[in-house]
Amino acid sequence: MIKDAVNTESVEVNPVHQVRSTIYQLLSSLFAKEIDHKILHDLTSEQAKHFWAQLSSEVDFKADVDILVAELAKLNTDKALLELAADYCGLFLVGTKYSASPYASLYLDSKPAAKGEEPLLFGEQHQQMTQFLKQSQLQVQSEFPEPADHIAVILAYVAHLCTHSDEAEQYSFIKANLANWLGNFVAKVTEVDTGHFYQALARLTYSWVKSDADWLESELN
Repeated sequence: MIKDAVNTESVEVNPVHQVRSTIYQLLSSLFAKEIDHKILHDLTSEQAKHFWAQLSSEVDFKADVDILVAELAKLNTDKALLELAADYCGLFLVGTKYSASPYASLYLDSKPAAKGEEPLLFGEQHQQMTQFLKQSQLQVQSEFPEPADHIAVILAYVAHLCTHSDEAEQYSFIKANLANWLGNFVAKVTEVDTGHFYQALARLTYSWVKSDADWLESELN
């Protein structure tokens, strides 16, 4: 999703922050592309089952984690994978009123697009995220030809912050660049998604980000 623009030395990471980073990275990867056979294998491995069980032990996450696990279990044929890929494409790749734009700019733009117009891509939010990435010596991978304000990029950047910045910086970024539009994004996904997987993923992402921001705030006070 994002990569180091230059070689950086590895740093010793607090285990709690490493787990947080892993969760953000997982959420990012599921918004970044359709689930294929390899991703499905990773998401249903023994290690993944343990991870899902741990996550569902939190009451705020349980309902949506259970839906995700149940939906993953149904992906046992090529047809089922193709149908989920079609859901992904219709939701996040096709710019129509029946899609849920994954770009922060649509939800944060002070001058929203007029009715019937497509929102401007590669605009202010994209430029701002590009600057954040540049400051951290990161860049969007070339095989992901999307604006930098795509939800997958923002989540991947938070994953990076979890292991490379202090809690105050993490909290500030999450509040200013993710938590403030995620609720509207989730509402749109819920409105237009005809399946169950991406609705549950969107709700889980929202619940996780809210819970994580609350935790960071308590750590700072």
